[in-house]
Amino acid sequence: MCGIVGYVGPSVDGKALDVVMEGLARLEYRGYDSAGVALVTQDGVVSEKRAGKLANLRGALEEEHLPPATTGIGHTRWATHGGPTDANAHPHRGGADDRLALIHNGIIENFHSLKKELVEQGVQFRSETDTEVVAHLVAAAYGESGDLTEAMRTVVNRLEGAFTLLAVHEDAPGVVVGARRNSPLVVGLGEGENFLGSDVAAFIGHTRNALELGQDQIVTITPEGATVINFDGSPAEGKHYEVTWDAAAAEKGGYATFMEKEINEQPHAVGDTLLGRTDDEGRLVLDQTELSEDDLRSIDKIVIIACGTAAYAGMVAKYAIEHWTRIPVEVELAHEFRYRDPVIDEQTLVVSISQSGETMDTLMAVRHARELGARTLSICNTHGSTIPRESDAVLYTHAGPEIAVASTKAFLAQITASYVLGLYLAQLRGGTYADEAQSVMKELQGMPAKIEELLGRMGRVKEIARFMADTRSVLFLGRHVGYPVAMEGALKLKELAYIHAEGFAAGELKHGPIALIDAGQPVFIVVPSPDTAHGLHGKVVSNIQEIRARGARTIVIAEDGDEEVVPFADEVIRIPQSSPLLAPLLSVVPLQVFALHLSTAKGLDVDQPRNLAKSVTVE
Repeated sequence: MCGIVGYVGPSVDGKALDVVMEGLARLEYRGYDSAGVALVTQDGVVSEKRAGKLANLRGALEEEHLPPATTGIGHTRWATHGGPTDANAHPHRGGADDRLALIHNGIIENFHSLKKELVEQGVQFRSETDTEVVAHLVAAAYGESGDLTEAMRTVVNRLEGAFTLLAVHEDAPGVVVGARRNSPLVVGLGEGENFLGSDVAAFIGHTRNALELGQDQIVTITPEGATVINFDGSPAEGKHYEVTWDAAAAEKGGYATFMEKEINEQPHAVGDTLLGRTDDEGRLVLDQTELSEDDLRSIDKIVIIACGTAAYAGMVAKYAIEHWTRIPVEVELAHEFRYRDPVIDEQTLVVSISQSGETMDTLMAVRHARELGARTLSICNTHGSTIPRESDAVLYTHAGPEIAVASTKAFLAQITASYVLGLYLAQLRGGTYADEAQSVMKELQGMPAKIEELLGRMGRVKEIARFMADTRSVLFLGRHVGYPVAMEGALKLKELAYIHAEGFAAGELKHGPIALIDAGQPVFIVVPSPDTAHGLHGKVVSNIQEIRARGARTIVIAEDGDEEVVPFADEVIRIPQSSPLLAPLLSVVPLQVFALHLSTAKGLDVDQPRNLAKSVTVE
C-alpha cells in the first residue's frame, strides 16, 4: 500500500527532493491518501506533508521552498491508524527537538502499550498514528547511542506487527536507515548515490542495480554504499539483481492511462512469460526451485491460494491443471485458508499467486502452509519480493511493471504461468500426459498473436461501453473456465466504475440469480467453444435464451464461426478460436476493455480507483 522512498547522494543542490518526489510519483499506483517528504539540510531536518494527492504536496512545496539537501525520505500514506489528515501524514518527527524524521508502511500491533509508556514519560503526540510512536522511540534510542542504525535496531526488536521503516536524523547527514519485517523494501545501488524504495519503481529512473533484503533486516545507505545487518545485529548480505525493465516501461508511452497501456501490453506479457521455459532438450523447467522432481511427483493434492484477480487466475488454472495432470486442485482465498485449519501435508503443493509478491494475506498463508509441512511454489511478477523468497519454488511472470491498480496484464501472465506449471507437472508424470503438455505448449506460444489480433477488434466494445455509461448494474455469466472469467469481468467493473456487477456460473441461474433479470438488464455471457466437452456450449446457449425471454440485453462473447448464438444475442463480440482451456486468455480481454471505457465515459480515474491500493501489505 504505502509508498516509501529514500535517497542519499552527492552535493548537488536540490537533488534529494527531486529524486524523492519523482519516486513518489512512480509509486502513486500503490494507492494513498496523503504524502510528505523530509530532507536533511544544513539547517537541520525540514519536512512538508499534505493530505490528499501528490499535487497538494507539490503545491505546498512551490509555496514554501525547502533548502537544498542531499539526503531525503518521502512517503505516500494509506490510512490505517487515524484519518487522512495533514497531521497524520508522514513523515513524523521524533524527540522533543524534532531532529529525527521517520516514515512507515505497515501496522505496529503493540503501539498502544508503547504509546502509554511514552505518555507516562511526558511525550506529547501530534497525530493519531502508530508511526509517531516509533519516531519518538527511535529518537530516544539515538539520544542514548548516537548511532542511527543502532537506534533503529534497538527499537525494531520491541515492535510487533508488519512494518517498513525509514529514518533520518539531522546529526547524521548523508545517512538513511531502513528496516523491514513482513513489508517490502528494496535497495537501489547507484554511483555516488543510493536509494531505498517500496519497490524498484521508486528509483528505476536512476539505476537498475538492486539489492533485495531479507526478513528482519536493517539497511543503512550512504553515498558510498549500503550495509545490511539482521535485527540481532549480526552482519548480513542482500542479494544483488538487475531490474529487467527501464523507466520507460513505467510510463504511459502515449496512452491516455496506464490501464489502457497495460491492456495493450498483454500479448507481450503472455509471450515473455513463456520465454525460457524449456531446456536444451525441449523439457519444461521452473525458474528457481528447491524441490526435486521426485518431490513434485509425490504431490497428490494442489491448493492454490490468492486474493482478488489472482484468485480468479487460480480458478482458471484449476480446470487446466486437473485436466492435464489428474491431480485434485483446490482454490482458496488466502485470508480464509490460514484460519480454517486446512488439511494439508508434505504431499500437498500450495501454489501462491501474487503480482507484487508482498500481498500480506497470501504471505501469511504461505507461512502457515510451510508450518504444516506442505511444499510451496510462488507465481509472482516481482523479483526479490517476499513470497518467492519464502517459497520452495517460483515461477516468475514477466509482465513488466503493472502501474494501474486494477490488474489486467498480470492476470493473463498469471494464467499463463499457471498453465506452464500444470504442463510441467504433466511432463513429470510422463506418457500421454507429457505428450499433451508438448502439444499445449505449442498452442500457448501462438496465443500472443491471437491476443494482438483481438485487441484490434475492440472498436465496438468501446462504443458499447460509452453507450452504457449510465448503467447501474451489469451481470456476467460463464461456465467451465468462462465462470472465473465472468467473475473477473464483474470485478473489473466494480473496481473501475463503482457500479453493481456480479459474475455467476451460468448453471446457477435457475437456482436464484435469474430473479435479477428484468427488462433491459445488461448481461455479458462468456460462451464456451462449441468443441467444449459435455455439451456445455448448447447449455449456455439455452441460458442466453432464458434471460433474453425475460427482457435481458444479451452481450455475447463467442468464438469466430459460432453462429448458434446469433439469434439470441443483442451484441456478439468475436474472439479468435482456441482450445477450450486456453480461451480465458482471449475472452477476458473484451471485459477489460469494456470496464476501462465505461469508467472513462463516467469521468473516473481508471488508474487509481477510490479506496483501492495496488499492493495490500497489511492483513
